[in-house]
Parts: sequence; structure tokens; C-alpha cells
Amino acid sequence: MTSFAPDSIVLNRKLPLWYQVSQSLRASILGRSPEDPLRLPTEEQLAGHYGVSVLTMRQALKELEDEGLITRHRRRGTFIEPSARRGAPVRLLGSVDAIVAQQSGMTTQLLGHGKAPVSAELAEYFPELAEVATYHRLRSDEKTGEPTNHARNYVRPELAERIDLDDLARWPMTKVLRDVVGMRISRITDTVEARLADPETARLLEVPLLSPILRYTGVAHGESGQVLDVAVIHYRGDRFSFTVTLDA
Repeated sequence: MTSFAPDSIVLNRKLPLWYQVSQSLRASILGRSPEDPLRLPTEEQLAGHYGVSVLTMRQALKELEDEGLITRHRRRGTFIEPSARRGAPVRLLGSVDAIVAQQSGMTTQLLGHGKAPVSAELAEYFPELAEVATYHRLRSDEKTGEPTNHARNYVRPELAERIDLDDLARWPMTKVLRDVVGMRISRITDTVEARLADPETARLLEVPLLSPILRYTGVAHGESGQVLDVAVIHYRGDRFSFTVTLDA
């Protein structure tokens, strides 16, 4: 039986290895194609793929099992759970793969794309630019079709020329920039705020006007510190929560 092939990552030794592996594998699972196999490679094969010990791999798999993304069967192997809920809370611990995992795994509809002037809100991120490329997407639960969040990305024009819209229907912008465009992302600054749904957000997310939502702003920086992308995502407050874990 053919096994599912997860993406590869470069591990950051400053963060727990099991956490990075679990988030990378989570993003791979949620971003998979419908025709991809459901069976995962063995613990030993996965450990070799990520360059970690079997014990570390086992801990990473337990995290995904506890979340309900995979099921493990003695002698049969480990399988992706196709009906797993995609709106589960995500623990953010400072890795780019955590951001990818947070944004993955939903049906995505491209609502629009084009160019726009750099607004006053974006000027601090793109001070030298007159305009940026914009992408507006709506994400929905795969099983129920219920809208869960809508995202606007503001990307440097020279990078937008290398972005395929079909990739954005499958993967979050962070993954496209890193793994398709080939940009090294040095850090992402996250901000999460409580807001009330404005008319557009209420309509798109199918919630009452002024109902609580979560506004997430993620600013992705390249190796030189230059901002590559600003993502502004509005999440339904009844479907998402964010937890930040800080190690002492």
C-alpha cells in the first residue's frame, strides 16, 4: 500500500523537535490532495524523513492523534482521519510550520486578486512601495461547507509574479512563498485581536453583524528583514481559539 508523503523541513534546534515535526506533519496532512494516500509511513520511516529519533516521532504522532487528525492501529499502521475537524485550536510556539498548519486544511475560494495602492495601514510594512499585490480568499469547513475565515494577503509585486493561483487554492500563502516561490522566511510576527464583525465580514462568515471575531495579522519577513507578505485573517469567534506556549 502506498504511503502519504509529508513535506520536508529544516528543524530549528531552539524549539522542541517533536513540536516542529507535529506542526509540519499537520500542515502536510491538512494541505493534502484528495487523491493522496491516507496511510502514513512507519514511525521509523518518518523519523528518518525528519531526522529525529523514533521517540521524538512518537511524541509528535501522539499530538496529532490527540487532535483527531490520525488514528493508529496495532499491526495495521497509522492513518490520516479523513473526517477530522479542520477548525481545531492551534498552539503557536514560534515556528513557521505552526503558521502554515494554522492556515491549512480548508476548502479555499479565491474571491479576488489584483494590485492596490499601499494604504496608511500598510505603509509601515512597505515604506518604499507605491502598490502591492492583493489576494482575498474565503475558507470553509470541508465537511459542512460552513465559512470559517476570510483572508487578505498583501504581497510584494515582484513575488506575486511568481505565484500560481492554483497553488493558493490548495496551500496558505506562507507555504507558497516558502516552498514554491523559494523565499526563506526568517520570522513571522503574529498579532491576534478581538473585534466585532463589520458588514463585509458578517456576510462572508455568515454571522450576525457585530458578533465577536478574531482578527489575526501575520507579517512575514525575509532574510534581509524585508517584509514579504502581510496576512490579515478574520476568524469566526465561535470556531477558533489561539494558545501561545512559552518555554522557560
